[in-house]
Amino acid sequence: MKNIFSRRDFLKLGAFGLGSLAFHPLFSTEPAISTGMVARVATTRVNPDGTLSVSVYSQPNDKSQIVCQRYRDELVNIYYEVISPDGPYYNPKWYRVWNGYMHSASLQIVSDQLNPVILDIPANGFLGEVTVPMTQTMRLMNKTEWDPVYRLYYGSTHWIVGIDIGPDGKPWYRLKDELTKVEYNAYAPHLRQVTAEELTPLSPDVPATKKRIEVTLSEQVLRAYEEDKLVLQTKISSGNAGLNPFHVGIPTSTPTGTFHIEVKVPSKHMGDGNTTASLTAYELPGVPWVSFFVPDIGIAFHGTYWHDNFGLPMSHGCVNMSTEDAKWIYRWTTPVIKVDQQQQGGFGTQVTVI
Repeated sequence: MKNIFSRRDFLKLGAFGLGSLAFHPLFSTEPAISTGMVARVATTRVNPDGTLSVSVYSQPNDKSQIVCQRYRDELVNIYYEVISPDGPYYNPKWYRVWNGYMHSASLQIVSDQLNPVILDIPANGFLGEVTVPMTQTMRLMNKTEWDPVYRLYYGSTHWIVGIDIGPDGKPWYRLKDELTKVEYNAYAPHLRQVTAEELTPLSPDVPATKKRIEVTLSEQVLRAYEEDKLVLQTKISSGNAGLNPFHVGIPTSTPTGTFHIEVKVPSKHMGDGNTTASLTAYELPGVPWVSFFVPDIGIAFHGTYWHDNFGLPMSHGCVNMSTEDAKWIYRWTTPVIKVDQQQQGGFGTQVTVI
């Protein structure tokens, strides 16, 4: 499918320069962000009443009075961070917000950055990263009808394969879903192009055989070593024990043993593979910086935009990490993958899970 957004079309929109990027499109879902730290309510947990919400407490502990609820995808102004003596022990980080305190587990710290539009899309496309709290994608079903599909979140990554005139008459990138191969559109200024410089390998002078990763499940900690030198230590969320409710027969616990990173992808759609706008569906498009070490059952290190509860098992088997730490692992380990590659395989860095 060719780009249907030409330079002439671009100019016809009338002085669509950087100044006009301040106006959010008809279908954007994020309000403007004030100065200071802001979080998105990122919970995926459905309450008994069918809502997706997080409680605001009168004090930074879950035994105090519940003041109110904040709902999925609301933006919350954060006044300051509190390390609570009341825990929980694995993640005692709380935030002071309007009317009380919220635990950090289901909040994603976000920013709001609009980006120049890239008109010349390479034949193989390019990798884009969402730089706003969230953006609602749309799919052209016929010549005039647009239907909502996935809502994409801050820090997620997506392969951009074209540019079209969107439902509001403005430029929308065409994204190709890595799992379903379905194409849909996102408002172009909401994604930035990932550069080659930011994916340059880390510690390239250290022999690949001298790098290793250890994951200690009992501690929920990942440690990375160059020979015997510790170069990264960070909390993770491994798999919950039990059986995967979405994929029958596949356990949700993270397997133990010695492995090697075998496949890297910069963007992965994890979930059931449905094309849907439902917020309660198990669909996580654009999971960033994925390094598979048990690829036959889909076990990998990857970034996480749907929780910040590291220190507690939370996943269906993967090793959840902060997006920043997952990107560090992606760059530091082998096999090396370039910014224009959608996948790279090889016998890479050793991973030991105990």
